Amino acid sequence: MLHDWSRWSREEQRPPAGGWQTWLYLAGRGAGKTRSGAEWVRDRIKAGARRIALIAPTTDDARAVMVEGQSGILSTAWMHDLDAQDNAMGRPLYEPSKHRLTWANGAIATTYSAEEPDRLRGPQHDALWADELAAWTDPDHAWDMAMFGLRLGAQPQAMVTTTPRPIPIVREMLAQAERADATIVVTRGRTHDNALNLAPSFLHRIVGKYEGTRLGRQELNAEVIDEVAGALWTRDAIEAARLATALPPMKRTVISIDPATSSGGHSALTGIVGCGLGFDNKGYVLADRSGRYSPGEWANVALSLYDALQADRIVAEGNQGGEMVRHTLITARANAPVRIVFARHGKQARAEPVAALSEQRRIVFAGVFAELEDQLCTWAPLEGLASPDRLDAFVWAFTDLMLSGAAAPVLAGPILVTGERPSPG
Repeated sequence: MLHDWSRWSREEQRPPAGGWQTWLYLAGRGAGKTRSGAEWVRDRIKAGARRIALIAPTTDDARAVMVEGQSGILSTAWMHDLDAQDNAMGRPLYEPSKHRLTWANGAIATTYSAEEPDRLRGPQHDALWADELAAWTDPDHAWDMAMFGLRLGAQPQAMVTTTPRPIPIVREMLAQAERADATIVVTRGRTHDNALNLAPSFLHRIVGKYEGTRLGRQELNAEVIDEVAGALWTRDAIEAARLATALPPMKRTVISIDPATSSGGHSALTGIVGCGLGFDNKGYVLADRSGRYSPGEWANVALSLYDALQADRIVAEGNQGGEMVRHTLITARANAPVRIVFARHGKQARAEPVAALSEQRRIVFAGVFAELEDQLCTWAPLEGLASPDRLDAFVWAFTDLMLSGAAAPVLAGPILVTGERPSPG
C-alpha cells in the first residue's frame, strides 16, 4: 500500500497550496474522494493536528465509509508511520463505542453524524473532514456547528469531500471560492480520472450508460447541475418544503412502486417511495428505497418499507403488466393490500397536479432524498424524455393520497384493494 501523497495522489487530490480554511473537493462516483479524505487526515496528523472531527451523513456512514471502508482511515494507515517530529503514529486504535480513533502520538479523531449537529457544540478541533456534505439532512446547521468548533491551532482547516448537488450550501461555497479574499478552494475529480482503480464492468455498465446525460455530468464529472428549464420542481421550492419540525402523525401512509420491466445492468430502476398524509392534510415524503431489483427483490423491499412505516397500502403502476405486478406482491405476502393503477394520460398530465401541490407548500420532504430530488428538478416534460422511476413513484403516491378523489383522471381503479392493514404474514 502506498502512503506518500506524491506517489499515490493525482494532482487534484493533493492538498492545495495557500492559506485556505476549507478545501471543497467535488468528485464523481468512484473518483477516489474517500481515499483523498483519509489521506488528508493522515497528512494533517503528521503535520501536528491533534483533534480531528470526522463528520458523515449518518453514524453508520462514519464507521462504514470514513473509518472502516476500503478507502477509509484504517485501510490507509501504516503501522510504522511517523509524524513530522519523528514520533510514532502507527495505525490508530478504533473504539466504536466511543466514536473515536487514537494514534500513538496522541492525535484523536472523533466521528459525528450530521443528523445530530448539536453533538458538535462544545468540542474543539484543528482539522475537520466532512464527507458527502450534499447528502446531510440539515447541512447548514451541522456545518455551522462544525465551523464554530474549528478553532484550535495556528491554521485550522476543513476538507469537504462530496458528490456535488446544487443545494444552497454547495452553491454558497462555490460562490465564496470566486471572491478575491476567498478562504475556500475548490478542486474537482471525475470518475474517469480513477479508472485504473475501478472495475472494468463498472466503467462499462455505469459510465457507459450515464456519460453525457445530466445525471452523468453530476455523478461522474462532478458538475453542479441546477434544475432544468421547464422542470416542474425547483431546488429552492424543495428546500423551502424541507421539514423543520417534528414529523406529525400520519392519517394515511402508502408505499408506491413504479416497477421496471427488467433487472439487468442497463435496466431502469424500480421506483419505491414511502409517502404519508398527515393529520394536518399535508403530504410527506418519508422514504426512498428505489433501486435495480429483480421482481422478487423489489417486492420484498417494498414490503419491508411497508412494515417499517406501518403503511396502509401499496400502490403500484400496472402499465407494464398489472396482473404480474399484483401476483409478485401477493406471492411475497398473500394478504398485502395492493392497489394497481394505470396511466391513461401522459406523464406530464399526471405529474402536474402533484407539482401544483408542491407549489402550494402542501408536500413536505421529511429528510434529504438526493436522487429523488435530482430527478424532480431535472425532468423537463416538454423535452419528450421518459419520466424517471423515482419521480413516477412519487407522483403515484401523492395521487393516491391527495388527488384520487379529485378531478385528476389518472387512476383506472384497483385490481385489488383490501381494507384494513393486515399483520405481516
